[in-house]
Amino acid sequence: MRLLLSAAFVALATAPAMADEIRIAHIHDMTGALEAYAAQSQIGLMMGLEYATEGTMQVEGNDLVVTEYDSQLRPDLGRALLAQAFGDDGADIAVGPTSSGVALAMLPVAEEYERILLVEPAVADSITGADWNRYIFRTGRNSSQDAISNAIALGQEGVVIATLAQDYAFGRDGIAAFREALEGTPAQLVHEEYAPTDTTDFTAAAERIFNALQEHEGDRRLFVIWAGGNNPMSRIQAMDPGRFGIQMATGGNILPAMVSFRDFPGMEGATYYYYEIPQNPVNQWFVEQHMERYGTPPDFFTAGGMAAGIAIVEALRASGGSTDAEDLITAMEGMHFETPKGEMWFRAEDHQAMQSMYHFRIAIHDGVEWAVPELVREITPDMMDIPIRNQ
Repeated sequence: MRLLLSAAFVALATAPAMADEIRIAHIHDMTGALEAYAAQSQIGLMMGLEYATEGTMQVEGNDLVVTEYDSQLRPDLGRALLAQAFGDDGADIAVGPTSSGVALAMLPVAEEYERILLVEPAVADSITGADWNRYIFRTGRNSSQDAISNAIALGQEGVVIATLAQDYAFGRDGIAAFREALEGTPAQLVHEEYAPTDTTDFTAAAERIFNALQEHEGDRRLFVIWAGGNNPMSRIQAMDPGRFGIQMATGGNILPAMVSFRDFPGMEGATYYYYEIPQNPVNQWFVEQHMERYGTPPDFFTAGGMAAGIAIVEALRASGGSTDAEDLITAMEGMHFETPKGEMWFRAEDHQAMQSMYHFRIAIHDGVEWAVPELVREITPDMMDIPIRNQ
């Protein structure tokens, strides 16, 4: 579906005649286990473009045109769609995808066509690490930012930790980064467990984790990294890990997933975004407008999509409206921009967006259907030594 965005938000009389187009391809997993994430990302992207252009949906007299593509969680399809967008459909910039596996397949296409791929929200470190190229930027957080912030939240004296994650790039990169981050804390990582993404029976995995943790004295935690469906948190909690003195721990998630977090009052971790935490003008507009339009607060990946939209507009302004990749790279390296989370900036070395994370503690509020991640402290970029992994 191709959308001429200016027509949606500004009267035709205000649009300059014969304006050129800047074409943005949004490739995301609209079908499959991550479709809720994709839907949020699309809403956020559109709101970010709207906010940053003050509703005109134009930059330097050029109309912003977005085309959506469904990569369906298939790396081969994501790669083909990006080639189609750049080669046949004339896209100047691409955004996405949702899945890290799809993203890794897409990276070489950006290099082949010498056009910018702004990765949002795929997380794997290797995207801005071992598999990176100079045409890749990322507004989404990476595995190291997730891991280090959670290590700061959990890595206290006397804590022993086991992990459970999905057996693909997102899960393995996440645990590798978490393991590395914990090395700088007094906590001890004693066991790692990986499961296929379609696992529904976690009995055997949980028993191995319980046995490993029981071999160690201390404050026992099971830290879970899981994306999409089949989240094991409630299933494992039903096995009563508390009888072994084991507490669950995880990062933040989308609001529907956090309904199940009501089973874990007091659980701590670190999150990318929760709509009540950041206090800044961008987030105030974002929350108010999202509530007015959709009747719900903005969510985890809506915020990321908005950050991507704002970054695109700011980059195009800085390049004087040029979509030439060299001009955009010059504009974007080191570029600071305001988002619902506050200020972000693209690190010049690997084009990863530096950003705050939030240490939370789960609370149950009357009248709120999901568990509320109350802020313990903001974990600012200067508190996280995020490795540069593309060297």
